Amino acid sequence: MRILISNDDGYLAPGIVALADALAAVADIVVVAPDSNRSGASNSLSLDRPLSLQQAANGFYFVNGTPTDCVHIALTGLLTEAPDLVVSGINNGANMGDDTLYSGTVAAATEGFLFGIPAIAFSQADYGWANIDAAARLARDIVLRRFDMLTQPYLLNVNIPNLPYERLNEVVATRLGRRHSAEPVVRARDPRGREIFWIGPPGATRDAGEGTDFHAVAQGRVSVTPLQIDLTHKAQLAALAKGLA
Repeated sequence: MRILISNDDGYLAPGIVALADALAAVADIVVVAPDSNRSGASNSLSLDRPLSLQQAANGFYFVNGTPTDCVHIALTGLLTEAPDLVVSGINNGANMGDDTLYSGTVAAATEGFLFGIPAIAFSQADYGWANIDAAARLARDIVLRRFDMLTQPYLLNVNIPNLPYERLNEVVATRLGRRHSAEPVVRARDPRGREIFWIGPPGATRDAGEGTDFHAVAQGRVSVTPLQIDLTHKAQLAALAKGLA
């Protein structure tokens, strides 16, 4: 099995190092990741400048661009054969509910999916990298399941509690929850006295009921959510067509 690995925390992040180490034991891996933290980059492509691809001493490739750039370059310019799977992560912090729209971790997996390759995004629920080796071991277990029962290609979003491996014994299928609106921006002044803004923290959860990714992780379970790309509001199509007639 050939696996392309990327992330949004950068090629030096403990999460991608642990993930690569775990998957190297069961697959031929290639790592192509951003040169620095690109959290929140979503599915952005860098179209206003050229990108460089370099290789680190540990064999990882890194790109001065977004997670989507990394996977795109790997699939269209670096690899001579398409991988069997694209894996992203392990992210430092959860990617659940509405957060998936902003996540660079999910975006890297999504780019592989758009190329017709099965893809999985992995995140740890809490910041700080506690039990990252356990999360990587669990990620390897999930990769080895293959998911032949799913329509191919598939796109999965996995959130792993920061727990020892022995306690990661329940993996459940979930839907995305929902958050309230984000907290207000944080106002500040730069050294020249000009007003600047920091994006505030995410809002509280609005839908964290049973069956959601938020609920599963809060109960200490590993959450696996199948994602899709079609944003068409199909229930509105008939009404729209009638209104446009």
